[in-house]
Amino acid sequence: MRIQFREFDPFNVWFWVEFNTVPSEMEKQYVEEVFSSWFFLGKLGGFNAENLQVQDAGLEVSYLPYDGDVADDSMMAVMHNMSDFEYESNWGRCWFDLGTSDAIALDILINSLKQLSKDFVTIDSLIVGGENEDWRVPGSSEPGFVMDNQRN
Repeated sequence: MRIQFREFDPFNVWFWVEFNTVPSEMEKQYVEEVFSSWFFLGKLGGFNAENLQVQDAGLEVSYLPYDGDVADDSMMAVMHNMSDFEYESNWGRCWFDLGTSDAIALDILINSLKQLSKDFVTIDSLIVGGENEDWRVPGSSEPGFVMDNQRN
């Protein structure tokens, strides 16, 4: 599975999934479950790199003294919004507002999709951000389309 990053705005980012063939309904469900689960964890603040106490402890976590104050004092890192998944031919896409979630969220999504591609659904590529020239983002053909929504 190829991974490509394009223009990236965490508050307005599209994820593009290229399948090797037109995905079946079951394959769509697998992919959508990964993204939905990932978003749900992000909505709950799961991707907060400021509070990685277990990861930072290393391999030995027996009797780890977990500090609740460190967790409580870390800046909130939550995702805000997710669109429905859309499909066209062998492409799928989904829009996110990743909010203040940290970049570790992207690594976790990529790792999950790589394994999904090995075990269940062959994914040729994941493109993070930007736009697919053959499948335009709604409103992107208008100059300043982001600002147009804010003027109303």
